[in-house]
Amino acid sequence: MKKLDAILLACATVCMLIALYMVFIWSPIEVQMGVVQKIFYIHVSSAWVSFLAFFVVFICSLLVIWKSNELAYHVAGVSAEIGVVFTAIVLTTGPIWARSAWNTWWTWEPRLTTTLILFFMYIGYLLLRQSDGERHKVARFSSAFGLVAFVNVPIVFMAIRWWNSRLHPVVFGDGKNQKGGGIEPEMLFTLIVCVVAMTLLYVVLVRKGVRIARMKEKVKMYMEQVYTQFS
Repeated sequence: MKKLDAILLACATVCMLIALYMVFIWSPIEVQMGVVQKIFYIHVSSAWVSFLAFFVVFICSLLVIWKSNELAYHVAGVSAEIGVVFTAIVLTTGPIWARSAWNTWWTWEPRLTTTLILFFMYIGYLLLRQSDGERHKVARFSSAFGLVAFVNVPIVFMAIRWWNSRLHPVVFGDGKNQKGGGIEPEMLFTLIVCVVAMTLLYVVLVRKGVRIARMKEKVKMYMEQVYTQFS
């Protein structure tokens, strides 16, 4: 397992360095927005990881409710924490990009609003996991909320298509040919590399986080045993 972790970490590091090189040096500068457009790569790849993380929460929550799977409960918690961090990155890079490109920091347009709601929903999920009460009941209740919260993920993705946002252009998947606004091949390739790098980083963080969560669980169990013996 340690060897696999080392390989994944090495791959993530190499991919991240390549992605940074491609973003800031190799990829062309967009004609209208200029250098600030390069935020796009971080913004979109972070959004992808947040969606992936919350999808993992959804699957693991199903396993917790269906089979009371302890590993799935740990994975769901770690994945939600990572998802919240990457959603925060999305909510930070988005306004920076918007301010430079469209002269506004924030507007309550559909995608921004639904992303912010998604952010708070998963913070609520993490808070529910810390609730007092029987562990089994807390796990099932928080997992049920995790299932409900995931409903907002496709809403975030489809927001600009359903409500015709004027700030968020559709780059992919719009119209009969499903090409959207489209981007240059070099930009698309750079974006793909960024997505791969971020995904590998997510996998590394999940594995590390689950290991730490299970260690905390064991320490808590040992402390309870010691307390029982000496009380």
